[in-house]
Amino acid sequence: MTHSYRLAFFSILGLLVACSSTDPDATSGAGAASEGATGGSGGGAATGDAATGGAGTGDAGTGGAGTGGAGAGGAGAGGAGTAGVGGSGGTGGSATPVDAAAMVPDMGIGANIGNTLENTTEWETGWGQPLITQTFINGMANHGIKTVRVPVAWDTYAANGTIDATKMARVKEVVGWIEAAGMYSIVNIHWDGGWIYNEDNADKYKLTGDVKTKFASYWTQIATAFSDVGHKLILEGMNEEGNYWVNGVHDGGTPDYAALNEMNQLFVTTVREQGGYNASRALLIAGFVTDIDRTCVGDFKVPTDPAGTKSLFLSIHYYTPYTFCGLDTVESWGSPKTTWGTEPEKAELKSKFDTLGAFSTQRSIPIILGEFGVTLGTNYPREPASRTLWMRSVVEAAKSRGVVPVLWDTGTDIKRTDGSFSTEWQAVVSAANQ
Repeated sequence: MTHSYRLAFFSILGLLVACSSTDPDATSGAGAASEGATGGSGGGAATGDAATGGAGTGDAGTGGAGTGGAGAGGAGAGGAGTAGVGGSGGTGGSATPVDAAAMVPDMGIGANIGNTLENTTEWETGWGQPLITQTFINGMANHGIKTVRVPVAWDTYAANGTIDATKMARVKEVVGWIEAAGMYSIVNIHWDGGWIYNEDNADKYKLTGDVKTKFASYWTQIATAFSDVGHKLILEGMNEEGNYWVNGVHDGGTPDYAALNEMNQLFVTTVREQGGYNASRALLIAGFVTDIDRTCVGDFKVPTDPAGTKSLFLSIHYYTPYTFCGLDTVESWGSPKTTWGTEPEKAELKSKFDTLGAFSTQRSIPIILGEFGVTLGTNYPREPASRTLWMRSVVEAAKSRGVVPVLWDTGTDIKRTDGSFSTEWQAVVSAANQ
């Protein structure tokens, strides 16, 4: 999501109109608080549920990977020996690419650590969140979370294009805790000021050469640093920033799928080249602003993957209807809704996920629903039963179509102290596990 549900609205009205409001997370997200400092370009604190103010084991056998992490060394007897020296990018690796679809059942239900490592004000704590602890990570695992998405702001804290080494080490520490607890982790490049689509300059909504150069450089650095982390780590190219429009014309314009396709391909190619486990791990590519309707079209292309045809996931987010999921003030285009669950509303959800499921099958790519959620509401408090019903309906719709649901959370539904669940979220997880 984009920071604080992006109450500065990340041009919320523009995206709601241009994207028919099918993925309000791309505009202001319902639980998201992930993109700008209070009062800054990303907006202030999230409505209701945002913060105030704002291992895999034994993939490789003895001998490990050869050149690029996927060469002749391969897996030794038993498939779980000591990894040998990999190719460019680091140590270890596995010669056998993962099957992303086969990972889905084990990935279960996931959650984001939102408003934290993607913070662009004061890293990790600037949007009111506490430091991530191993107790919190273990608590999520103990309460049934199987996958943890870790949004990260890299560019804000980089110096002359070089990622800060202490930030990299901190993300690796958190990922290590997640994998030690038996969970999958997803690490991305999050909004981070919107540089991926030139949000704050004259080239807004255009893909430019300097963006491609920086994008490839950052993914070279990130992938190199994580090359020795096993297959329970998934790398995600970008968050909702595949926001490219032909000639930069957003309102009433034409989505620039060629630009997004180019960036997804650049991500896959760059990561694979860093070797180690990167040569064979699952990678998560971005949909068009992670919107269902604008992604599930003929112009969206799945990248060519050096690892073969089975190791990619597609990222989609879901905050529909936004008037219920995130809106907490009356706007010219809509008013907040405090309840959800009419037959037309249920039918809309089913239709969206039918579209997503069909596209997944057609393109032979499994889906990670990297964000979904609904605000508690401050000005317009949401009915708890409706929150539960909406979240449960999304989880059921996702899991029945082989989609991994990952809750956007900033401490509302999962306590940052011990990883325990709110009453509503516990009801959702319990129902899904029946």
